[in-house]
Amino acid sequence: MLRRLLRLLLALVALGFLGYGLAANWEETTGALARMSPWAVLGAFGSVLLGQFFMLVAWREILAGLGTRVPVRVAGRIMFVGQLGKYIPGAVWAYAAMMDLGRDHGSPPRRTFATISLGLVINLGVAISIAAATLGTLEAVRQAWYLVLLVPVIIVCLHPKVLTWGLNLALRIARKEPLESVLPGRTVLVAVGWTALGWLVYGLHIWLVAGSADLYVIATGAYAFAWATGILTVVVPAGVGVREGALVLVLGPVIGTPPALAVAIVSRVAFTLADAALAGLFVLLGRQAASSVPAYADQNGSGSTALTPDRNLSGSPEA
Repeated sequence: MLRRLLRLLLALVALGFLGYGLAANWEETTGALARMSPWAVLGAFGSVLLGQFFMLVAWREILAGLGTRVPVRVAGRIMFVGQLGKYIPGAVWAYAAMMDLGRDHGSPPRRTFATISLGLVINLGVAISIAAATLGTLEAVRQAWYLVLLVPVIIVCLHPKVLTWGLNLALRIARKEPLESVLPGRTVLVAVGWTALGWLVYGLHIWLVAGSADLYVIATGAYAFAWATGILTVVVPAGVGVREGALVLVLGPVIGTPPALAVAIVSRVAFTLADAALAGLFVLLGRQAASSVPAYADQNGSGSTALTPDRNLSGSPEA
């Protein structure tokens, strides 16, 4: 109970700082919002949706590499509906929801857990790499140089042997059975490729609402830096307040604090609406898929709705 109260307090503090900045620049920020083209805002929302789709493809590839291949509409239901739990204080809710939804579609909890964890590691590695490559000349980012040190660590952790050891250790801590297959190196590369493409598309939504034609590179790096900062602040649900503050920190010296605040607000609203819209869409598509999924037995002999038999470490179908 005390831990939940602390997380709520930290979230309120982060929002408080953001609110103070907004209040101090109220007229300029609302003016910047009013000057935004509706088409730019609509385009930003569309780019967020497209970026989310590329992230889904990467996540589905990881799940398939671990032994459970499902259609995109089923993967979308597991990912987008389950990740709504990130808006609840605490890091476990999204994991629990996605693992439960994965079980409904034939993915053992340990496999879904591993997929979520690996997807997060890849996302963080790509985001920090993009931020380091695009924002190295900005003073605000140079002050957070230590984040770049995570990149080689993440690269080492993505080696199949290191990855399997690390995920199995996490599964043991979570009191789950170890993985029965090793993620192929090719799958890691494919997932990294789709993730990088997703981040490049995410950059469009900042670029469109920032209103500067030559700002795309900085816009992409700024959002990558802000997201990484928010996700590393695990005690704040969905990085609320922290992500916006980091975005203003990077964009403020470039386009001015009031316009940066306006961009941060639009970005948060766009992602929140996209999360809700995609969850609703894939709930409908997932129900349609579930009615046509054949049942299989997992390695423990219990019934499940997997679309393909599980694979063991040798790559052969399990009994």
